[in-house]
Amino acid sequence: MNPQRFLSPCFLSLMLALVFCFATGRAVAQPGNEPYRAVVGVDGVQHVNILAGDYFFRPKHIIVKVNMPVMFVVRVEPGIIPHGFVLRAPRANISIDENLSRESKIFTFTPSAPGTYAFYCPEKLLFLKSHREHGMEGILEVVE
Repeated sequence: MNPQRFLSPCFLSLMLALVFCFATGRAVAQPGNEPYRAVVGVDGVQHVNILAGDYFFRPKHIIVKVNMPVMFVVRVEPGIIPHGFVLRAPRANISIDENLSRESKIFTFTPSAPGTYAFYCPEKLLFLKSHREHGMEGILEVVE
């Protein structure tokens, strides 16, 4: 059997997959995409550390329990692009709309209703897509 004949379709398939991933700007599996369940500390607060960077939040899917305090510590990777953090869920009694800086920001809240709520970066440069449109968004899932 000719090894070149076997490897050619495999190599071609791999190359097409890589080209597709780079052309769409999305990798097949990116770190931080799997749901993160908040850790309850000895203080009874659900603690979540969030890393923000150029067009991402990690983790981007966070699961917390309803009617239990939550503390987000949001840190921004070094860079020159400004970012913000918005999480508006009036039904769950959550309202955050803050600019992020090099210093970590702490946000505390107690979600009062189960549901799925979006958080995102609202920044946008003139004539360009917003950071949210570039994928800088995530989901807060509040469960019973």
